[in-house]
Amino acid sequence: MGYQAEYIWIDGTAPSPLIRSKTRIVADGKKPGIWGFDGSSTNQASGDNSDCVLQPVFSCPDPLRGPKDVLVMCEVLLTDFTPHPSNTRAACAAAAERFAEQEPWFGLEQEYTFMRGGRPFGWPAEGFPAPQGPYYCGVGGDKMPGRDIVERHTLACMNAGLAIEGTNAEVMMGQWEFQVGVLPAPAIGDQLWVARWLLFRIAEDFGVFATLEPKPVFGDWNGAGCHTNFSTKAMREDGGWDAIIAGCEALGTKVEEHVQNYGVGIADRLTGAHETAHWSEFSYGTSDRGASIRIPWGTAKEQKGWLEDRRPNANMDPYLVSRLMMTTVCEAAVESLALA
Repeated sequence: MGYQAEYIWIDGTAPSPLIRSKTRIVADGKKPGIWGFDGSSTNQASGDNSDCVLQPVFSCPDPLRGPKDVLVMCEVLLTDFTPHPSNTRAACAAAAERFAEQEPWFGLEQEYTFMRGGRPFGWPAEGFPAPQGPYYCGVGGDKMPGRDIVERHTLACMNAGLAIEGTNAEVMMGQWEFQVGVLPAPAIGDQLWVARWLLFRIAEDFGVFATLEPKPVFGDWNGAGCHTNFSTKAMREDGGWDAIIAGCEALGTKVEEHVQNYGVGIADRLTGAHETAHWSEFSYGTSDRGASIRIPWGTAKEQKGWLEDRRPNANMDPYLVSRLMMTTVCEAAVESLALA
């Protein structure tokens, strides 16, 4: 006897990596160990040297199979057990260890769009649905397609033990969101990737594709982002307002580096319209959804809390984004203390 372990990893497809997975039968009483795969079929190796290594980094119950089965998030290694060039988790983990004393935490708001036949799910075969307005957090069978998929996905994440915080319908018809957090890095990336895998897998059963494209429909329609909430211990403590403002200022010193690594197609989404700041500009403000960084009103009221980077795309890599935010904000904090 044994149980099924679904090994999940991120491939080397450019410019937007894909989620891959395969099943291994593990003997009862044993844990999922190191495994391998054909990297020449995932854009991670050449055919004459194709072996890549799967190193388990996070495991949780598989809510879609039997009571003993598990989902296993892996990072990809070379056969000498060094990180594969496509492995962004290793650098994220190193940054998290470097800045552990500052206790950086993350919460991610993952937007996505259901698609069928090349069009958003629920849209008419030709033309467009009614303009945006009634869809965000809306109710009504004629305008909220995909709710049955969302309900299954939410329950699956809960049964898997993931730190899912909530779900809601988004501004464009056929677009939804779920939130994961609050977690440190790289755990926040591990859990978001598993939650994404569950979303894609469950959507299969409905004949629907869940896309992370940042601008699935051009025109007067909202794009899809992955707003990234971030705080450090100093920001969360009494008197944390100064640390929050310092974090915003630090992010403003590396606008180009962050935008270039916040997801493919970001210029299509960050146009300055549809609740975004223009990709080439930087701003921050309280309750301002048209700013690069929004400071929640509760944070401003309490003078402590967190900030929200609204720039990352729906297709962003959470390992990469969390590493950049830690490095930029936490490094600035270290330098500030050194100068004090």
